[in-house]
Amino acid sequence: MLYSLVEFQRAALAPMRALNSFQSYWLKNPMNPFVDTKMVKQLSAASDVFEAITRNYGKPEWGLDTTFVNGVEVDVTPEIVWESPWARLLHFRRTMDGKPVKKAKRGNDPRVLIVAPLSGHYATLLRGTVEAFLPDNEVYISDWSDAKEVPIAAGRFDLDDYIDHIRNMLNNIGGGAHIVAVCQPGPPVLATIALMSEDEDKNLPATMCFVGSPIDARKSPTIANKLADERPFTWFKSNMIHTVPLPNLGAFRRVYPGFVQLYSFMSLNKDRHIEAHKDYFNHLVDGDGDGASKHRKFYDEYLSVLDLTEEFYLQTIEKVFQEHHLPRGCFYHRDRLVKPEKITKVALMTVEGELDDISGIGQTQAAHDLCVNIPKDMKLDHIQKGVGHYGVFNGRKFREEIYPKQMEFILKYDKQKK
Repeated sequence: MLYSLVEFQRAALAPMRALNSFQSYWLKNPMNPFVDTKMVKQLSAASDVFEAITRNYGKPEWGLDTTFVNGVEVDVTPEIVWESPWARLLHFRRTMDGKPVKKAKRGNDPRVLIVAPLSGHYATLLRGTVEAFLPDNEVYISDWSDAKEVPIAAGRFDLDDYIDHIRNMLNNIGGGAHIVAVCQPGPPVLATIALMSEDEDKNLPATMCFVGSPIDARKSPTIANKLADERPFTWFKSNMIHTVPLPNLGAFRRVYPGFVQLYSFMSLNKDRHIEAHKDYFNHLVDGDGDGASKHRKFYDEYLSVLDLTEEFYLQTIEKVFQEHHLPRGCFYHRDRLVKPEKITKVALMTVEGELDDISGIGQTQAAHDLCVNIPKDMKLDHIQKGVGHYGVFNGRKFREEIYPKQMEFILKYDKQKK
């Protein structure tokens, strides 16, 4: 019912949006004799704010057309190298005059799989992460599907399927790669590497890096962790799951809607988002194009959300945030116990933000406690001062302080380097 009401609201707002668009066009028209008056500027700014907060945001574009390799600008093209109804493995192919390019003078550049979170936002949320890795690496990323766009005939997608998808992606990239799991993927990625290690899989990665991940959500619990822990599992099943309505391709599928997750995230920092939109209004009135552009760039991405399947969402709540299966040693993948102690050859790096209000300090570090048989000299832990959750994979401090450490760690264990 909630999903249908949201769709109805969007439809009901369509005439108002059309009227607002016409009004905005006239207010900004150079032929308007009052275009430079304060009242018209305020009305025009109000129209832009209304358009922004009522828009139905679709999947953003990557917008990464070029990068610099050895100081030379080269073309970048996202290519699908493997896919299922639930995900695509994208490779950001770097070329010059149609020919592949690399940074390394000998051997090949490191192959890095960035595992994007499946927690409400599209993989493009990691655009800044991909951009940082591109000059030095062959970059791949998991591009998860929006559950409301997957026909019900495609079947279910749960936590076990997620782990299978990560393994399939690593198989397609090949052994000796490097995997970077940002936020939510931490536990299933660690489980994947444990299973591959036990199987002595030839496609085992050389390193794994967990960034702001809830490996053990019991440590330094945040508001989000406490909310997940305080409410009974049945509450999530009864209140957070809704049915996708027509005309969506995934009609009748039971999902955790992206707009519910977005509301939850925004409510945690409600005052900050209200102030941001007030500032946006003032930037528009004052003609501050840079300030307004930064606001639009952030919120165009932040407000673009996708749905999660019922089974994936509920299993994640239960196994990761309520019963803590991985750190308690009772995490199973298709009736097979996951044993992190089997990991012996994959180097481990963890990254946490000092001010992270999603995954508190210690939650990601817990990976070191679980992977007891990785030699100490193959482990690295980094806590970045002055950044919150998004700062550990995006922004200036990520580019200038975190990424260089990640790259140094990758190069240390990259078997392709001579």
